[in-house]
Amino acid sequence: MADIKINNMVKFYTLCLLANGPKHGYELIQELKEKLERRISASNVYPFLNVLRKNKLIKFDKVGKRDKKTYHLTHEGKNFTKRMFSKFGDLITLAVKPRITTCPCGCKIYSGGHAEKIRGKTMKFCCSHCAKIFKPK
Repeated sequence: MADIKINNMVKFYTLCLLANGPKHGYELIQELKEKLERRISASNVYPFLNVLRKNKLIKFDKVGKRDKKTYHLTHEGKNFTKRMFSKFGDLITLAVKPRITTCPCGCKIYSGGHAEKIRGKTMKFCCSHCAKIFKPK
Protein backbone atom coordinates (compact mmCIF):
# COMPACT_ATOMS: atom_id res chain seq x y z
CA MET A 1 0.00 0.00 0.00
CA ALA A 2 1.25 3.46 -0.89
CA ASP A 3 1.95 5.97 1.81
CA ILE A 4 -1.31 7.89 2.13
CA LYS A 5 -0.91 11.32 3.65
CA ILE A 6 -3.70 12.55 5.90
CA ASN A 7 -2.43 16.11 5.98
CA ASN A 8 -5.60 18.15 6.25
CA MET A 9 -8.94 18.14 8.02
CA VAL A 10 -10.92 17.36 4.85
CA LYS A 11 -9.10 14.05 4.49
CA PHE A 12 -9.31 13.24 8.17
CA TYR A 13 -13.03 14.05 8.37
CA THR A 14 -13.67 12.07 5.18
CA LEU A 15 -12.22 9.02 6.93
CA CYS A 16 -14.31 9.79 10.04
CA LEU A 17 -17.50 9.98 8.02
CA LEU A 18 -16.76 6.76 6.13
CA ALA A 19 -15.96 5.03 9.43
CA ASN A 20 -19.54 5.84 10.49
CA GLY A 21 -20.99 4.08 7.47
CA PRO A 22 -21.35 4.17 3.68
CA LYS A 23 -21.79 7.60 2.07
CA HIS A 24 -22.46 9.05 -1.38
CA GLY A 25 -19.88 11.55 -2.63
CA TYR A 26 -22.39 14.41 -2.48
CA GLU A 27 -23.38 13.36 1.04
CA LEU A 28 -19.70 13.48 2.08
CA ILE A 29 -19.31 16.98 0.65
CA GLN A 30 -22.42 18.25 2.45
CA GLU A 31 -21.39 16.76 5.80
CA LEU A 32 -17.84 18.10 5.42
CA LYS A 33 -19.24 21.60 4.79
CA GLU A 34 -21.31 21.31 7.95
CA LYS A 35 -18.54 19.88 10.16
CA LEU A 36 -15.72 22.11 8.94
CA GLU A 37 -17.88 25.21 8.49
CA ARG A 38 -16.34 26.13 5.16
CA ARG A 39 -16.86 25.67 1.45
CA ILE A 40 -15.93 22.19 0.23
CA SER A 41 -15.78 21.41 -3.47
CA ALA A 42 -15.74 18.12 -5.31
CA SER A 43 -12.03 18.71 -6.04
CA ASN A 44 -11.40 18.55 -2.27
CA VAL A 45 -13.03 15.12 -1.93
CA TYR A 46 -13.05 12.97 -5.09
CA PRO A 47 -9.27 12.87 -5.70
CA PHE A 48 -8.81 11.63 -2.12
CA LEU A 49 -11.55 9.02 -2.61
CA ASN A 50 -9.72 7.84 -5.75
CA VAL A 51 -6.46 7.50 -3.78
CA LEU A 52 -8.28 5.47 -1.13
CA ARG A 53 -9.90 3.29 -3.80
CA LYS A 54 -6.61 2.67 -5.65
CA ASN A 55 -5.07 1.58 -2.36
CA LYS A 56 -8.00 -0.78 -1.69
CA LEU A 57 -9.10 1.13 1.42
CA ILE A 58 -12.57 1.85 0.06
CA LYS A 59 -14.94 0.31 -2.44
CA PHE A 60 -18.07 1.68 -3.97
CA ASP A 61 -21.41 0.26 -4.98
CA LYS A 62 -23.67 1.82 -7.56
CA VAL A 63 -27.16 2.25 -6.19
CA GLY A 64 -30.42 3.84 -7.23
CA LYS A 65 -31.83 4.86 -10.57
CA ARG A 66 -28.90 7.16 -11.30
CA ASP A 67 -26.24 4.64 -10.23
CA LYS A 68 -24.93 6.88 -7.46
CA LYS A 69 -21.69 5.60 -5.98
CA THR A 70 -21.89 4.71 -2.31
CA TYR A 71 -18.41 4.56 -0.79
CA HIS A 72 -17.56 2.28 2.12
CA LEU A 73 -14.39 1.20 3.90
CA THR A 74 -12.90 -2.19 3.14
CA HIS A 75 -11.39 -4.35 5.87
CA GLU A 76 -7.98 -2.80 5.10
CA GLY A 77 -9.61 0.64 5.14
CA LYS A 78 -11.07 0.03 8.59
CA ASN A 79 -7.63 -0.97 9.89
CA PHE A 80 -6.02 2.08 8.25
CA THR A 81 -8.68 4.34 9.79
CA LYS A 82 -8.12 2.83 13.24
CA ARG A 83 -4.40 3.60 12.92
CA MET A 84 -5.15 7.20 11.85
CA PHE A 85 -7.56 7.65 14.78
CA SER A 86 -4.92 6.29 17.14
CA LYS A 87 -2.33 8.77 15.82
CA PHE A 88 -4.82 11.62 16.08
CA GLY A 89 -5.76 10.49 19.59
CA ASP A 90 -2.08 10.64 20.58
CA LEU A 91 -1.92 14.26 19.35
CA ILE A 92 -5.06 15.16 21.29
CA THR A 93 -3.63 13.55 24.42
CA LEU A 94 -0.44 15.62 24.08
CA ALA A 95 -2.50 18.80 23.74
CA VAL A 96 -5.02 18.06 26.50
CA LYS A 97 -2.99 16.21 29.13
CA PRO A 98 -1.21 19.29 30.53
CA ARG A 99 -4.61 20.92 31.08
CA ILE A 100 -6.11 18.05 33.06
CA THR A 101 -6.13 18.16 36.82
CA THR A 102 -7.30 15.48 39.20
CA CYS A 103 -9.82 16.01 41.96
CA PRO A 104 -8.84 14.37 45.28
CA CYS A 105 -11.81 12.00 44.72
CA GLY A 106 -10.08 10.76 41.53
CA CYS A 107 -12.20 12.51 38.88
CA LYS A 108 -10.30 14.00 35.94
CA ILE A 109 -11.08 17.67 35.33
CA TYR A 110 -10.35 19.22 31.93
CA SER A 111 -11.94 22.60 32.45
CA GLY A 112 -14.25 24.23 34.92
CA GLY A 113 -14.67 22.30 38.11
CA HIS A 114 -14.66 23.94 41.49
CA ALA A 115 -11.74 25.73 43.15
CA GLU A 116 -11.55 25.98 46.93
CA LYS A 117 -8.87 27.33 49.25
CA ILE A 118 -7.99 24.69 51.84
CA ARG A 119 -5.19 25.21 54.39
CA GLY A 120 -3.97 28.23 52.41
CA LYS A 121 -3.68 26.29 49.16
CA THR A 122 -6.08 26.58 46.19
CA MET A 123 -7.23 23.12 45.18
CA LYS A 124 -9.26 22.03 42.15
CA PHE A 125 -12.26 19.76 42.68
CA CYS A 126 -14.74 18.25 40.27
CA CYS A 127 -17.62 19.72 42.31
CA SER A 128 -18.45 21.63 45.48
CA HIS A 129 -19.53 18.41 47.21
CA CYS A 130 -16.03 16.93 46.91
CA ALA A 131 -14.57 20.20 48.21
CA LYS A 132 -16.77 19.95 51.33
CA ILE A 133 -15.51 16.42 51.99
CA PHE A 134 -11.88 17.58 52.00
CA LYS A 135 -12.39 20.74 54.08
CA PRO A 136 -11.11 20.45 57.62
CA LYS A 137 -13.87 20.62 60.21
